[in-house]
Amino acid sequence: MLLQPAHSAPSLDPAADAAPIARRRPKTLARFGDRRVDPYFWLRQRDDPEVIEYLRAENRYTEAVMKPLAPLRKALYGEFLARLQETDQSVPYRHHGSWYYQREVKGLQYPIYCRRKGSMQGAEEVLVDENRLARGHAFTAVGSMDVSPDGTKLAYTVDFTGFRQYTLHVKDLATGKLTRDSAPRVTSLAWSADSRHLFYVEEHETTKRSYCLHRLTLGGRDDVVYLEPDEVFDIGICDTRSEAFLVLAIVSKDTSEMRVLPAAEPYGELRTLLPRRKGHEYYIEHRGDEFFIRTNDRGRNFRLVRAPVADPAPRHWKQVLAHRPMVMLEEVDVFRDFWIAVERDKGLLKLRITDFASGKGRYIAFDEAVYSAQPGTNAEFDTDRFRFVYESLVTPRSVYDYVLATGKPALLKRYAVLGGYDPADYRSEALTAIAKDGTRIPISLVYRKSLRREGPQPLLLYGYGAYGIPIDPYFSSARISLLDRGMVFAIAHVRGGGDRGKAWYDGGKLLRKKNTFTDFIACAESLVRRGYTAPDRLAAIGGSAGGLLMGAVANLRPDLFKAIVAQVPFLDVVTTMLDRSLPLTVGEYLEWGNPNTERYYRYMRSYSPYDNLARRDYPAMLVETSYNDSQVMYWEPAKYVAKLRTLKTDAHPLLLKTVMEAGHGGASGRYDALKELAFTFSFILGEVMEPTLSPALSPGRGRSST
Repeated sequence: MLLQPAHSAPSLDPAADAAPIARRRPKTLARFGDRRVDPYFWLRQRDDPEVIEYLRAENRYTEAVMKPLAPLRKALYGEFLARLQETDQSVPYRHHGSWYYQREVKGLQYPIYCRRKGSMQGAEEVLVDENRLARGHAFTAVGSMDVSPDGTKLAYTVDFTGFRQYTLHVKDLATGKLTRDSAPRVTSLAWSADSRHLFYVEEHETTKRSYCLHRLTLGGRDDVVYLEPDEVFDIGICDTRSEAFLVLAIVSKDTSEMRVLPAAEPYGELRTLLPRRKGHEYYIEHRGDEFFIRTNDRGRNFRLVRAPVADPAPRHWKQVLAHRPMVMLEEVDVFRDFWIAVERDKGLLKLRITDFASGKGRYIAFDEAVYSAQPGTNAEFDTDRFRFVYESLVTPRSVYDYVLATGKPALLKRYAVLGGYDPADYRSEALTAIAKDGTRIPISLVYRKSLRREGPQPLLLYGYGAYGIPIDPYFSSARISLLDRGMVFAIAHVRGGGDRGKAWYDGGKLLRKKNTFTDFIACAESLVRRGYTAPDRLAAIGGSAGGLLMGAVANLRPDLFKAIVAQVPFLDVVTTMLDRSLPLTVGEYLEWGNPNTERYYRYMRSYSPYDNLARRDYPAMLVETSYNDSQVMYWEPAKYVAKLRTLKTDAHPLLLKTVMEAGHGGASGRYDALKELAFTFSFILGEVMEPTLSPALSPGRGRSST
């Protein structure tokens, strides 16, 4: 492909055989004797008409290239809808004498949040109809929602751009009207016990760091209560389940500090439980005259101690649950009569319930070997049951109440998959791959039994691997459209995530970040060796930090993948991390390293996807982004595609799709989101299935949907 000379006008021909070529304006970036020339740095000028036109030209080109797959895209969207219970309602939960739930109505994009007082036979009261909020807006997302303790007021936040800057509103539930109380850029909130004061956290306008705690007196003053000066820390406000305390959590990627305020004393002083100490993370729960403290003071995987509210200093700590080197204590939930430990043992989540009266603990039993189980909505402190959510690669999302009196979980709702879906038609497996350093990397996979063949099959491999976030096996009704076409779906549980505790996270961050990429490659190679797939049938997908993973493996092993989808991808690591003015940068030093230090600069420079593009063949690539993304700015994927077009030596598709009216999570409406997913799936299927669009791209026999 010929390059355009600098300062010439870009080619914006939308024809399928003429990809847009971005204008080159070389900018030299130098650090530690290293000179990087960035021809597309100018694409950061988000309001420049030329930038906007370039993004739109790429969208037109992408649509033109994808036009032959339009029938498949339409068929996929139809299948998604055919499995969806379009009019549905969540499982209600009880709080302060009312039952809260949300419902969805066929044809409407957004949920409707409701409550009924006394019982579910009471009159329905609509708290927020997100569909009404969305009128006149291309994007709408409700963030926080919290009803005052006396049940008369609702505080909620809403974003209309996708930039994740939420505005606070307070609604009088008696009149249904908004009060004059409002605030911009709110990230968390909590009520005082008297329902007259609302504490909320404000984020910085440009860096998006949550740094300022306010006390809003309804109808009156708005006072700043606390300012966090350290740029690596964010703050958040919440209340304990007992509702006795408000908790200000001050956290970085590796350190935390908790400050508490009695909920009945809105003008009291925030009290620090334990002063912050580098590397010490702790989190609290409350019951009676004690705090329960989950702390990593004796090991990365945390232990649990209890301490008196009056003086929670370490000298008064009594151990409840010891640190275990192989078991991560992920969460602790405390109720009046029992407490819950959420543990991760060899990658599997386990829920342990301990009764305060007897002191005896027991685990909730699960039948499947590959699954996910997490606490659900448990709003009440004084309760005899614990709600949790269970799902797996083959079992739809299911809501249970574990009743202490019976010692058994009761199924409240299994979300419907219409069209005759039968979990018995599918099989999930747990495998391991051997990484370069000998570490065993877990792989979870699922396929339709009747379509499993002897030879290699199309396979979609998903990965993330950052921030200590685990990727547990989850159910997707849309994924059935892949499985019913003979595709295998797999998750590579790579290091950098939290799939096997804190050590797993530590093994894929900072100066060990490359383990994330080589782990993913090891998983792909293992699946090829085992005969599940082959390089000409293998696709990979990841988003955000997982998009960085996609860019890295495309550079390291482009021969291993037929197609790669990078969604809102973090691709320009060095330049972004050198820019303190961008959202999140400084706090991210603890994840990626500070490139103002030479060893971190050199290490980032060695893997940053944008900086390591080279003249070679690449897989077919779909790069998806959003213009209003606040987590990964649109220009990173735009620059990446513009540069890759000038270097790639193959004829495989390279497509950039920018959603012009959305943020990091893509479209906000449920139907719009499904249309985006159908687009992504059609690209993947078009690349890895047989060359003809029919019958190879039609669901196999015995499919569970129309």
